[in-house]
Amino acid sequence: MSVTRQHLTGPTRKSLQHGARIDWHDHAGHQLVHPSRGVLEVSTSAGSWVVPPHRAVWIPAAVAHAHRAYGPTQMRTLVFDARVNPLGLAAPTVLAVTPLMREVIIALSDDDELTARQRRNLEAVALDQLRRVEALPLCLPTPADPRLRDVTDLLTADPTDQRSLAELGRSVGAGERTLSRLFREQTGMTFPQWRTQLRLHHSLTLLAAGGSVTAVAAASGFRSPSAFIESFRHAFGVTPGRYASGGSPR
Repeated sequence: MSVTRQHLTGPTRKSLQHGARIDWHDHAGHQLVHPSRGVLEVSTSAGSWVVPPHRAVWIPAAVAHAHRAYGPTQMRTLVFDARVNPLGLAAPTVLAVTPLMREVIIALSDDDELTARQRRNLEAVALDQLRRVEALPLCLPTPADPRLRDVTDLLTADPTDQRSLAELGRSVGAGERTLSRLFREQTGMTFPQWRTQLRLHHSLTLLAAGGSVTAVAAASGFRSPSAFIESFRHAFGVTPGRYASGGSPR
């Protein structure tokens, strides 16, 4: 994997078409990445995050990452000196975005005519908001063990796969107990938790493409629309229907 160092001096705004990718790179400072429209998948060697408009992801300095857009996406970023880490985070983390934080990110990344004083004031508000936001456990960890990676690759290729861990284990030549232990050790999740996280991530990409709640539930592997709605609401704080019809953010 080739990683390019990108040098950023301030906030950025980039429009991405559906399926557009930004290859592996890193930054000398910390970065807050927020899709004000669309859905952004952020990948690192440790795992991936699917980030909708009411979320952002904090990417620490020098962490290599790549992006992929689902649906027409407006990607906005704020940059922080490596010595400034209001949340004390050492790993990429998804954060809840308050309405105020969202407007601050948009203002800083939109307006090239802000005075130096206005920019300093908005940056101070951004830092204050970051100290208050909630970190969310929405990572989909990437395991290191080749047997476990074979299992996760099968499920990533087809989130609707309903096979049990024992059945998947027979496909990759590993026992259920071994795989169950590896899931807990290498992802910090049980197998059902990891699979639900994968399906939720997949559902976000399908909703961004305009899929209906019923169709997305089936295509993501949920046994019923009601089960999908409950899991989605628990993870993201809104129902998938409300998320999909939530207007057109800037």
